Parts: sequence; C-alpha cells; structure tokens
Amino acid sequence: KGFKTVIAAEASAKVSFRLVHKQDPKKIRAAFQKFVEERIPADCSVEFHAHGGSPAIQLSYDSPFLAKAKIALSDEWPKPAVTTGSGGPIPVVGDFQTYLGMESLLVGFG
Repeated sequence: KGFKTVIAAEASAKVSFRLVHKQDPKKIRAAFQKFVEERIPADCSVEFHAHGGSPAIQLSYDSPFLAKAKIALSDEWPKPAVTTGSGGPIPVVGDFQTYLGMESLLVGFG
C-alpha cells in the first residue's frame, strides 16, 4: 500500500521498426544504435540485441494482380477499392518475393 519514489536501477526496451521499400534493415539498425549511443549519459550503459530484420517490398501499382483484386473487391462492395501501401515489411512477404519470386498482395477488410 502507498507509493514509492524509488528510481529503478535498470530499464529495458524492445524496439522494432516497420520499414518501407528500399530501406536496409542493417543500416536502420546501425543508425538507431548510433543515435542512442550518442545520447546516453556518461554514467549509463546500453546494450543492443538484434533479433533479425527483413527488407520491405513494394508491389507495383500497375500489377495485374492488384488490378484484378480491385475489380473483385469493387464488385463485392458498394464503394470502389482503395489502394494503400501496407504489409511490405512483414518478413514472410519479402521472403515470398526474394526466394520464391512471387508477388504478395495483402487485402484488408474494414
């Protein structure tokens, strides 16, 4: 019960980035690490533990898959489908393109 005015001796954070097409995960990680290290107080220390990183992909707006999906969605819903970029940094999406040569089209509802 009550409250305490104790300052913790240790803190931790998990940080992740949603990259966009043509951003290099290794360069972004290095830039973030440099940014933090340049600002850390002299009496503090910081550790970084990398847990992977995947480049984002971008589906071409003139993709035949996208055109067919927009037609199908517009046939089903009363308003025309809206094209917006999202999902590109999801690791498996980039892997499909990189390793299988397949374009991925993610469709959100709502």
